[in-house]
Amino acid sequence: MTTGVPSALRIGPYPVDPAVVLAPMAGITNLAFRKLCREFGSPTSIYVCEMITARAVVERNEKTLEMMSFDADESPRSMQLYGVDPATLAEAVRIIVGEGWADHIDMNFGCPVPKVTRLGGGAALPYKRALFSRIVRAMVEAAEPAGVPVTVKFRIGIDDEHLTYLDAGRIAEAEGAQAVALHARTAAQRYSGQADWTAIARLKEAVATIPVLGNGDIFSAADAVRMMAETGCDGVVVGRGCLGRPWLFAELQAALRGEELPEPPNLGRVGEVLYRHGALLSEHVGEDKAMRDLRKHMAWYLMGFPVGAELRRAFATVSSLVELEDLVAQLDPTAPFPRDAEGPRGRQGSPGKVALPHGWLDDPQDPAVPHGADVMHSGG
Repeated sequence: MTTGVPSALRIGPYPVDPAVVLAPMAGITNLAFRKLCREFGSPTSIYVCEMITARAVVERNEKTLEMMSFDADESPRSMQLYGVDPATLAEAVRIIVGEGWADHIDMNFGCPVPKVTRLGGGAALPYKRALFSRIVRAMVEAAEPAGVPVTVKFRIGIDDEHLTYLDAGRIAEAEGAQAVALHARTAAQRYSGQADWTAIARLKEAVATIPVLGNGDIFSAADAVRMMAETGCDGVVVGRGCLGRPWLFAELQAALRGEELPEPPNLGRVGEVLYRHGALLSEHVGEDKAMRDLRKHMAWYLMGFPVGAELRRAFATVSSLVELEDLVAQLDPTAPFPRDAEGPRGRQGSPGKVALPHGWLDDPQDPAVPHGADVMHSGG
């Protein structure tokens, strides 16, 4: 593949080249994983930290402040916030920019998890157009004096009968957001089925003055090139496709710049990357916690490779870097990257009815803040 897509994407003052964004993923996009992805990809792409809850920032929650850490050479430092109250979100943004903790703030209106939507947060909130407008305006006004751009990520809608993405895009644009990103699924779909890329094309037509980024079903470099060609979007947001595959960012960079793609890694190289991931996590959170965290990545790294059941179980219960090194040494280093490992990975689940607060769909122009939705728990 040598068909490049020229990048003219900017998020506020920051050029994004190639036009690739690592999506924030709970329990995944910590400092260590972002660093690993950056080592493969371009330092001028964007790598977003785990979701941070605005209320927890305002309350100076210790665990949340630890999650808001960035590598010394990470620029721009990109943070995603969650909240439902314009006042709380504005205060969180003032604290973040006042302390110099981030260079770019993204807003989460895409989370489909029932514990979030039943409180009116995440993917449920854009249905309330007036409240959505107040939130974006409050965040932009709080960030503007420091020159920190605010972007907004959302889904197509709650379900097929309640689509919100075109209104959300126009509102975000009007209220001063610097870019919007669309996960081309409804909240009801969660992560199941296929993303509807035609919605990204329609959003690009509706939003004329700021970049539109596409998200959903980018599992290969070819997917990214195709999404941009088919929809006209200005960049891509990559989530589950890079789980256990941080080298996807090298492939994306090559494809979008019209260069030859690097050879996919054999199992020996995958083992090296897996160990590097463990070492970076250990530096960040300590070895014991790092190994517990790394276990969930094992099936993704080893997906499709000829690794026996016993060895897979050992990887899934690894408890130290020394043990990890020993397990990596038992892999067949010459095993080629399997074709069936390029497809979907990570959670998919099944579609279902979206949990919403009582009467949530009655009045889309109701500006009231949903009661009890300002949670303290960061990370999703």
